[in-house]
Amino acid sequence: MITVDLRRAVWRKSTYSDGGANNCLEVADDIPGLVPVRDSKNPTGPALLISATAWTEFVAFAARR
Repeated sequence: MITVDLRRAVWRKSTYSDGGANNCLEVADDIPGLVPVRDSKNPTGPALLISATAWTEFVAFAARR
């Protein structure tokens, strides 16, 4: 299991979130090799850690849909 300290992470709302009450995905860009993802409505809740490569592939896939 990977443990990453995200207390100093700089979170931003994903450009794919529309800002509505139900679409609040946040990502942090300052963790080398990883893209942490969380629900902005629950900032102290869990974050999903995705490899930077997998995130790039996911975003490219989503853009094609």
